[in-house]
Amino acid sequence: MEDNMVLDKLNHTGISEFIIAGFPGNKNVQVLYFITFLFIYLITLWGNITLLCTLKVEPSLHIPMYFFLSNLAVLEIGYTSVTLPKLLAISLARARTISLTACLVQTYFFFFLGSTECFLLAVMAYDRYLAICNPLRYSILMCSRVCVFLALGSWITGFLNPWLAIMLFSRLHFCGNIINHFFCDVPPLLSLSCSNTDVLRTTIFISSVLIVLGTVLLTVLSYACILVTLLRMSSAKGRQKAFSTCSAHLTVVSLYYGTVIFTYVNPAAKQSTEMNKIVSFIYSVVTPMLNPIIYSLRNEDVKKAVKRMMIRKFCPGRYTS
Repeated sequence: MEDNMVLDKLNHTGISEFIIAGFPGNKNVQVLYFITFLFIYLITLWGNITLLCTLKVEPSLHIPMYFFLSNLAVLEIGYTSVTLPKLLAISLARARTISLTACLVQTYFFFFLGSTECFLLAVMAYDRYLAICNPLRYSILMCSRVCVFLALGSWITGFLNPWLAIMLFSRLHFCGNIINHFFCDVPPLLSLSCSNTDVLRTTIFISSVLIVLGTVLLTVLSYACILVTLLRMSSAKGRQKAFSTCSAHLTVVSLYYGTVIFTYVNPAAKQSTEMNKIVSFIYSVVTPMLNPIIYSLRNEDVKKAVKRMMIRKFCPGRYTS
């Protein structure tokens, strides 16, 4: 009996690495996964880097809205890089193991960048509110110093947010080491713990509610004021132009917040493991790939700027202005 208790204690405390299961499938399916994930990663890098270069070289885009968009593009590159390189290695049936320390680091950066994205999306909504509802005072209210303060505040707050949860995670004992996910996400890690996770679950839930629902509320309020202002506009052309600057952001916000709330903010949700994988894949991998595409297709200023940059780059003889 005593020997069993000792062995049980060793099993609980002796786990120093995990095995990430990834997505199911035979060898041929895994190769298909690898090709798909590599394509998504390359498109994400290319799209966001192209967007960054466009915003940098086009003087007409040197305004607050696109300053925040450039921050979002940098964030999306990092967000995808937290999970996809490891997922590529897993798809080749190599490097499925990850140390406990590396797992906690991956979890930390995932939530650091995820929290920062919530703040940046809310700041971008606030920027649109000021531009449309207070156009005469916009340049004063959203000056360069304020822009830097809001962007830096988003990054710093996002950086600090996961620290308490990660400290609590590091104190857990684990009685299993197979993570049925494609990265070190919170739900599968908690399911492997033999320790009491009530405090940690409560901490994560409160943090998620404050950050996700708080930034959603700010975004909704901003767009409610924008909607009222648009309905009062007498010019249909002005209304359409104002809405065009918001439509891309609204699309991104709906896609990102919808999947994040589904995963982290609903404490009673009992989704299947495979469903959690799919939802997590959408907001952590698919959304960063789609963001530059959405902003390029649904924003006329960005679309024209990207076209001009491409013409200058590949057909310099055709560029006339």
